[in-house]
Amino acid sequence: MTVALHDLLPVGLRRSWAVDGTCPDLDLYSLFRARQIADLHHTAVIDAKGKLCYTALDRKVRALATGLAELGVRPGDVVGVQLPNGRNAVIADLALAALGAVALPFPVGRGGEEARCLLRRAEAVAVIAAVEHRSHRHAAALRDLAPELPALRHVIAVGGPAGTEPEGTTRLAELLRSDPAAFVPARPHPDSAARILVSSGSEAEPKMIAYSHNALAGGRGNFLASLMPDGTPPRCLFLVPLASAFGSSGTAVTLARHGGTLIVLDHFTPEAALAAVREHRPTHVLGVPTMIRMMLDRLEAEASGGGADPLPAPTALILGGAPLDETTAESASRAFGCPVVNLYGSADGVNCHTGLGAAAPESEGTGIAAGRPDPRVAEIRIADTETHERLPDGAIGEIIARGPMTPMCYVASPDLDARYRTPEGWVRTGDLGFIDGDGVLHVVGRLKDIVIRGGANISPAEVERELSYDPLVRDVVCVGVPDEVMGERLAACVVPRGAQLPTLGSLAGHLELRGLERRKHPEHLLLLAELPLTPAGKPDRAALRARLANAGPGARATPAFPGPAPAAAAPAGVGA
Repeated sequence: MTVALHDLLPVGLRRSWAVDGTCPDLDLYSLFRARQIADLHHTAVIDAKGKLCYTALDRKVRALATGLAELGVRPGDVVGVQLPNGRNAVIADLALAALGAVALPFPVGRGGEEARCLLRRAEAVAVIAAVEHRSHRHAAALRDLAPELPALRHVIAVGGPAGTEPEGTTRLAELLRSDPAAFVPARPHPDSAARILVSSGSEAEPKMIAYSHNALAGGRGNFLASLMPDGTPPRCLFLVPLASAFGSSGTAVTLARHGGTLIVLDHFTPEAALAAVREHRPTHVLGVPTMIRMMLDRLEAEASGGGADPLPAPTALILGGAPLDETTAESASRAFGCPVVNLYGSADGVNCHTGLGAAAPESEGTGIAAGRPDPRVAEIRIADTETHERLPDGAIGEIIARGPMTPMCYVASPDLDARYRTPEGWVRTGDLGFIDGDGVLHVVGRLKDIVIRGGANISPAEVERELSYDPLVRDVVCVGVPDEVMGERLAACVVPRGAQLPTLGSLAGHLELRGLERRKHPEHLLLLAELPLTPAGKPDRAALRARLANAGPGARATPAFPGPAPAAAAPAGVGA
């Protein structure tokens, strides 16, 4: 039985964006095929194996689609994909689109329990996974899960010499030998499901969100189009996994919508990323701020060691997945010689960015500026956290979004549909923000990340932003630590910059100079060589909370002031 995927947006509204040209109103494979016909030998993918042109890519896509159809994959079926960045991930994306099936990509590195949850709830009939990648043997692990997944009929193993695939799996290489000549694409409806995006894992169970062909190529495609000043097909270096929500702009947008070139690394290192910028000269580099900070550190090391080849200037660095501070944005803009775009977005269906006009996000006052919402991508409003009524400009409340990129629904989760979608189809993001008098969205933080200390609310994002200006801090994430007296206290997890290590006292002195209220100062400090990242490339707040909890007070700095802080009012619209 195929999982039911329904659209929570009014049909007339969804269709209006196709009628007025906001969305292309074609399925992803048809869009890709048109790009291939228009420029047969244009480079589609650059990966560890080299270059692959549109025509060669299309031949492999048709072959895989033929092989999958012979295995019994049908329109509407869900197929999981757990592959590192590379051509095979792109081939799988397009082949499933050509079949009218629904792709469920999730990043390598995610464990068996999470894979079981995703595949079971989505009723996936097959999964495509790597034989081995960086010590992970995903194909074997997924084969072992098959008895617990009644809908799963096939595990398709990718990579490794012939004969190394786990027993009971099908080799991708065999499917790619299928004859593509007779393949006839399914031509699914553009408003039907094309892909399931998986949340970054901050929930108890990861959320799965169904997106249509039009929402991906149209709404998300319009986001990238706004950052292509002359309309030239882009050359996009994706530092994030293509299987992440951020990475969903890879195949569907860079290739199918815009006919560009996709440059990918099978895993991120700052050295490999800088080498790719120098060799392949991307127009757009997409990553998270932590990755860029690591690249900036590497550039500093190169300079101190006698210099290195200069970086060719991209059109833009597009940074999302975590708050972007001014220090990182300004340093990156200087080092890369291009604008730094602060992207605010999520798998749930929200997108806003600062555009090419500013080198750094403004952050005066409360929150970080995320740019002016683009109705061709997503209209954004601010709603009261309790009544859900629309709030006037300047008032802090929950950010809600609705537009061409709005997803269909949560997969097999009517409780999430009820919690995060309004009857009119608006997405409740769980993020706090406001829209100023100039129409610029400012993101304050997340409702669930608010630390409640003695009944007073503290936004970790606000403290992180101020600590980013500390010259002793390279990277920082703030999380709440349970406390018997105060309920919670704030912990700063810091990657130091240079040999001099920050202390709670030095952080407090810096924050006092920045004018941050004393009640918001961190009371625990955890020093790290690097921040842990989720498989999607975001800072892993859950891992940091667990590390702080397991370490115990004796293994981390003790509270800076054990008693209650001076009373202060919580920001307007911030619920407890």
